[in-house]
This record gives sequence, structure tokens and C-alpha cells, in this order.
Amino acid sequence: MSIIDKARSWIEQDPDPETRRELEVLIDRGDVAALEERFAGELQFGTAGLRGLLGAGPTRMNRVTVARVTAGLCTWLKQEVPEATSRGICVGRDARPNSDVFERDVVEIAAGAGIPVWTFGDVVPTPVLAFAILNLRAAGGVMITASHNPPGYNGYKVYWENGAQIIPPNDRGIADAIQRLSSAVEIPRLSIDQARANGLLRTADHLRDDYIQRIASEVSPNEDRGEVRIAYTALHGVAEDTFRKVLGRAGFEDVHSVSEQAAPDGSFPTVAFPNPEEPGAMDRVLTLARQVDADVAIANDPDGDRVAVAVRDEGFELLSGNDIGILLADDLLRRHRGAAKRVVISTVVSSPMLGPVAASHGARWEQTLTGHKWIQNRAIELEQEGFTYVFGYEEALGYAPSPAVRDKDGISSALLMIDMASRLKARGHTLLDAREALWRKHGFFADRQVSVGFEGADAHAQMNAAVDHFREQPPLKIGGQPVLRMLDLGRQVQWTPGGATSFTELAPSNTVIFELQGGHRAMVRPSGTEPKLKYYFYAFAPAVARVDFAESKKQALATLKRMVEDLIRSNDC
Repeated sequence: MSIIDKARSWIEQDPDPETRRELEVLIDRGDVAALEERFAGELQFGTAGLRGLLGAGPTRMNRVTVARVTAGLCTWLKQEVPEATSRGICVGRDARPNSDVFERDVVEIAAGAGIPVWTFGDVVPTPVLAFAILNLRAAGGVMITASHNPPGYNGYKVYWENGAQIIPPNDRGIADAIQRLSSAVEIPRLSIDQARANGLLRTADHLRDDYIQRIASEVSPNEDRGEVRIAYTALHGVAEDTFRKVLGRAGFEDVHSVSEQAAPDGSFPTVAFPNPEEPGAMDRVLTLARQVDADVAIANDPDGDRVAVAVRDEGFELLSGNDIGILLADDLLRRHRGAAKRVVISTVVSSPMLGPVAASHGARWEQTLTGHKWIQNRAIELEQEGFTYVFGYEEALGYAPSPAVRDKDGISSALLMIDMASRLKARGHTLLDAREALWRKHGFFADRQVSVGFEGADAHAQMNAAVDHFREQPPLKIGGQPVLRMLDLGRQVQWTPGGATSFTELAPSNTVIFELQGGHRAMVRPSGTEPKLKYYFYAFAPAVARVDFAESKKQALATLKRMVEDLIRSNDC
């Protein structure tokens, strides 16, 4: 089938006049290159389900893609989840363009498959959707969101009955079910009115307040607290209302929002890239924090599942993703009562500092592949073995401090950081003081992440080739530090100066990890959500009595700088 024939076949099954017109214009122009880019494969389930640019064709997010994925999901749910047709699924959406249209398609197709659907009737933060799945004992869930991606993107997160995002074999089972479908036109649907009349459309709105009450209850207003002032931004996302209600219920009233970023707006008019990690994304909330003399500045990403934190010092210091994770882990472990077998979990690209912190509290530390789907599914396995899950995190501002939400939760994490800041302030300290105390106890871990963007239809092929370069020609030294071991998670092989051996501790992933002399680490992998190659670096200075701490930090930071320059330069090929 020619590329023109593929485009015309797609048009025949596309219910959206806008994306039909997009392809018709390209056909009329004879723009083969643009058509080939839209038909060069299909969006695949990744770290966060599906995510891609809005537009026509199988490599884009559109109504045909959503219809096919939903039909495949419903087929797999009915096959694998007991009583799926009575338990139903939960569906939520953010405020991005077409999110409401995609949500309606999910409802109509699920109802057409005989599966009841719980909806919120309006935009909802991702953590609330994940919370609802567990509370309703739903068979699964779908969140229409592209999280922190730029305005032209949308996405489709899939949750299983355990409340966590899907992992194998369910992702493969859904993908196989999708491939067995013919035209999207043939997928059965019920209209919204028909679904409601048949009892297949149900409201989950009451779960919003249940979430607020549960999360607010996880801090104690009876502890000694200092008065903290908070500057906040939702970055045009959907978390503002829920965040404020959670804080108010927990006793924190002094909250100042960036007014022009408070209302949900999927065009993101004041920020080009609504990811709190990106340079410039927090400029307005930091300006507000200085104006109101805030103690902390908080930003949620557009769907509310990530959080960034800045702390007042001489100016405002932005905590790294690892800083927040380590502070939360230490605080939660110290305050947790009643379980001998406690466990905390981080991803392989997150700071190894969690290991000694966990050990100091007598807790177990586990590592998983990147993504909270791996953290939460591993947590559930460990709970079945008798462990008590306390906390999980990944360095990309994603934290899961409560088993009430089996995914990262930027709202509950923000509350816990604010609560910690208030308790520290009552003793005359700050989050920066708490961080330094942990460094002095466990050693200084300097960290840095570098992302290199790729463009074009072959972006993923380019990124995979870059990782292949490291696995085929591994460096013997990085930043002057000898490589003691290289872990190739893709081929599940570990290399040491003594030779190569296989290992199976983690599922295959296109990630290469270098462990260096002195406790330093470097890693490289393609992003699962963006066309970026990500490098992660950790330099370590041990906590040694009678050694000047400032000098140790200086040496670690110098080592980190050399590692970054060396590894990135070595892949300029």
C-alpha cells in the first residue's frame, strides 16, 4: 500500500474533521515526507502509556488512535480482570486540547464494550484518578494527559486494577489486542446518553473530596509548627483547586498563587515547556515568592503528579529531584511507626544516597527501572511478602508517599514538604539545614542530569544508536575515575575488568550504567516520554570525621563536572 493509500484509508475511519482535513491537504500537496512521518510506525506503550504530538496518523495522538487503544484495552480487561463488566473503569482528563474529546471517545467505546465508566465530569489531577481506581475497586483506569510535555502533545495513561500503571504482560496484551482490530469505524460505541440510560456512565466526583480528606489526614496539625508562607503555581494545569483544599484541610492557609497560571489552560500561554525541571518554568512563582517573602515556592506540573520545591535562603534555592526524594524518605522513615519490615524504593537513575538513609532507619532499599509503574508494582509484590511500603521516588520530581495513590503524587508530596518545612521552622531550621545534616551523616552526593534533544522521525533510532555506542565501546575511565562495572540493562549483561556475565535482576531496558571507583556513577538512556537522551551523574564524597565538609563538597562537584564533560564528549559521534 502506497503512502497515499495509507492516508486515504486512515481518512475513511477518522471521525475528526480536523485531522481528516490535515491529511487531505498533505495529499493534495503531494507532501510525501510529511505523510511518511505520520505513518512511520505507531505510538507504542512507554513509560506513561501513550504520548505524542496531536495530529493525524498512527504516530500521532488523535481520535482514531484513542479509539483503537480503548477497544484493545477493553478486550484485554474483559479477558484478564474478573468482573470487569461490573467493576468498570475510571476515566479522567486534563485541560489540554482534545482531552475532553478523547475522554468522550473512551466513555463511548468502553460503554459499547459493556464496561461501566466512572467519570469526574471535569478536569481532574492524575493522583485523584489513581486514588479513585483503588477506592472504587475498578478494573482499570485511563487518564487523558500529556503531563509536563509542551502544548502540542497529548497522552493516554493506562492503569490496572491494582491502581498502578501497566507493566508486562498487560501492556503487550493490550498492544496485541489493538493489532487484531480492523477499522476504527467498526468499533462498537454507545452515545453518552445511551451509556447513561443503560447505567454504564457513573460519577466519581465524590472521590475528589475523599482524596482531599485522606491526603490531608496524613499530616498531624497537633505537632509543633512554625508559620510558613507558600508561593504556588499550577503551571496552567489542573492541580490548583485540589492543592489549595488539601492544604486548607491540613491547616496551611498562607498560600499565594501565581494568578495568571492558576486556571487550567492547555495552551500554556505563559510558559513554553510546562515542566518544573525546565529552565524558566518556575520564574513567575519565584518572583512571587520574593514579593510575598515566602518560606517555600511550590510548583506542580500540569496534571499534578510532580512537584518542584524552592527554599528561601539568601535568595531562593531550587531543590533537586533527589534532594526532595531523600528529604521525604528520611522524614517518613523517622516518623513511621509499627512496622519492622519497611521498604523504600527508587529507580536506578535516582541517587544512591537512599541506600544509606534507609539503612540508618533499619529499612530495606530497592531499585527498579525508571517510572513509577515499576516502583508501584514492585511495592505491591513486596507488600505481599510482608513488607510495609513507606515511600518511592524517581529523580524527575516524582514522589509516591502514600499507598492510597499507586502512582507519583505531586499534591501529597507538596503537602509533606510544606509540613516538614513548618516543623523545621518551629525549631529555627529550614529544609536546607535538614539536607546538610543528611549529607554530613551519610556523605555528600552531588548529582546532575543532562538532556540532549533529538528531532525528526528517526529521533528514537538516533537515541538508540547513541546508547549502542556506549555499550559497544564502553569507556575505561569517566572524568578520570576508572570504570569498575558497566551494567547493560538492555542486553542484561554486566561487564567488569574480569569479563562479562549475565544478570536478570531487572527487566530489560535500554539503559547503560557505569559504576566508578570512589562510589561515583554515570548513566545514559533514552527518555520514555520525550525525544531526549538523558544522562545522569552522581559524584560521592564520604562523610569522614575530621575532614573539612566544604572541601569534600568542592572535590565532589569538581569530579562531577569532569564526569559530565567527559561522558557527553565521548558520545559526540
